[in-house]
Amino acid sequence: MNVLAVIHGTNARGGVFREVVEEAGHRYDEWSLAWGREARRPLDAYGAVIVFGGSMHADQDEHHPWLRDENDFIRGLLERHVPLLGVCLGIQLIAKADGAAVYPVPDGPEIGWLPVELTPDAADDPVFGGLPSRFDAFAWHYYTYDVPARAEELARSARCNQAYRLGGSAWGIQFHAEVTLETIRSWLDDEDDFPLDLDRDALWAESQARIGEWNDLGRRLCGAFVETAERTAAAAA
Repeated sequence: MNVLAVIHGTNARGGVFREVVEEAGHRYDEWSLAWGREARRPLDAYGAVIVFGGSMHADQDEHHPWLRDENDFIRGLLERHVPLLGVCLGIQLIAKADGAAVYPVPDGPEIGWLPVELTPDAADDPVFGGLPSRFDAFAWHYYTYDVPARAEELARSARCNQAYRLGGSAWGIQFHAEVTLETIRSWLDDEDDFPLDLDRDALWAESQARIGEWNDLGRRLCGAFVETAERTAAAAA
């Protein structure tokens, strides 16, 4: 199976999700509409798509005109029921493509480790069903969204929705289950993307302590998504 990773920057990439895809024996290609280049393979050759995060925001079409093309691309994936997983900006773009609103998080961004709780609908979900009902997640987002009208909410934090399923083929997570320690370090070192009132050293120390368990959860989540995509591909063969 070919898996397409839609990325939006050099330091917001596949992390442990890429490891899971490749360890399962699938081909993993990165593509960005911002690059203005063709994907490695025809877009209909991909059996699953993962849309990752980025420093831009989902409503910034005027600043990033390629976001309009990405919106059309995601809408097409939803219409064709291609297995789709959105991460952070990715979940916001899926919500937007399905007609839901995207907007800044009220009272400021969520950055750091925060408690997340699964909803009852997650219990029998093929991607979330194997996860613990409560866990501390790594978050880094300035925007949130309204859960699409036809979606099922799967996880939430005190301030934001954190995951949903849209139809039987699309999932989104607001938290960063893909992130590696190296990526967290690069975000902490980005002077333009870190609120002044957060303790950089404390967040780094906490991330070092938590990253092993967090990567295990991320691998489980992505592995379940890949297995779901494999079943979809087998049924279509």
